[in-house]
Amino acid sequence: MDKKTIIELCMSPDLGGLELYMMRCSKALKDEFDVISVINENSKLEQYYNAQNHYVTIKKTSNLFMMGAAKKLANLIDARHAEIIHMHWTKDIPFVVLAKMFSKTKPKIVQTRNMTMTRFKNDFYHRIMYKNIDLMLPVTYQVKEQLEKFIPLDIRPKIEVLYMGSDKPEMLSHVEADALKKSLNFENESFNLGMVGRINEAKGQHLLIKALATIKSKNVHVYFVGHEMHKGYIDALKNMAQDLGVINQVHFLGFMKNPHHFYQICDAVVLASKKETFGLVLVEAMQVGTAVIGANSGGVVEIIDDEKTGLFFEAQNSESLACAVEKLMYDKELLANIAKAGQKRCEEMFSNEKQFVKLAEIFKELI
Repeated sequence: MDKKTIIELCMSPDLGGLELYMMRCSKALKDEFDVISVINENSKLEQYYNAQNHYVTIKKTSNLFMMGAAKKLANLIDARHAEIIHMHWTKDIPFVVLAKMFSKTKPKIVQTRNMTMTRFKNDFYHRIMYKNIDLMLPVTYQVKEQLEKFIPLDIRPKIEVLYMGSDKPEMLSHVEADALKKSLNFENESFNLGMVGRINEAKGQHLLIKALATIKSKNVHVYFVGHEMHKGYIDALKNMAQDLGVINQVHFLGFMKNPHHFYQICDAVVLASKKETFGLVLVEAMQVGTAVIGANSGGVVEIIDDEKTGLFFEAQNSESLACAVEKLMYDKELLANIAKAGQKRCEEMFSNEKQFVKLAEIFKELI
């Protein structure tokens, strides 16, 4: 039997959890479906594809000038008889809906919803958009509740929660871990904290720097991994660290294509985002057996069971974050227990293998 064709689409210019999840979907579903990835021209995602992974680039500069791009997508849909378009970036909704209108095939539209929804969608524009979406897959139950609240029932797509997961990582040997620590200039005798994500205010790097200044011990070091989103912001963070007297404890490592090895050499990983819809970084760290600390807001509350599989701190409160760090730093038994329990929870609830099997089943039912 010929495989059904689906399109995995993300036109985002950035490179983070949302974009990488689309790439992982494409690769995980290729055994069950004929998968075509559609990404923007000059997308940062292109580096993750090769000849074995079919992808197409379409130039789309903005939703104001998307007519030509939508027609190209419609032609691709019809040429390949695509039955599902699975999109991941909320800003792609009008682009995909317009392509569906242009196409003869009229594929089902599925959106993985990684963003919160905060206002009613009952105006003319949004009624057209959501009436043309067949299925929404919110990444948390909190987002599901928001969709049910703000999208009117008569245009509301079917909604089903599907957690994001993490790939089973390659575990480092002690020798390999020590070598990585040395290459990244980790302090062997220190309590080393990792934070992975875009370098911007929303991700909360400044909170962790402020927390360092609150912690009495100077034997705590922080390592930031990720792209600087706005030129000059890393310099501003370094200036803050200098003013607070912790500049020697703060390190910026740049972007890492695969941070799973980095998580393994951290004593704990912190997610301090102002508003994180899910928190894939926590899942990835938990999966390799590293303890996690997260703000008590957004989707993080569905990942961490406080004091059992991780620690909460009060969102946007650097003093509360400092307390959580000190709690793990001075209680080695708690640190080990949280790391072990977090890894077990991740294997049970946030395995990519399990989540992608479920996604394939959802698609088969839809077509």
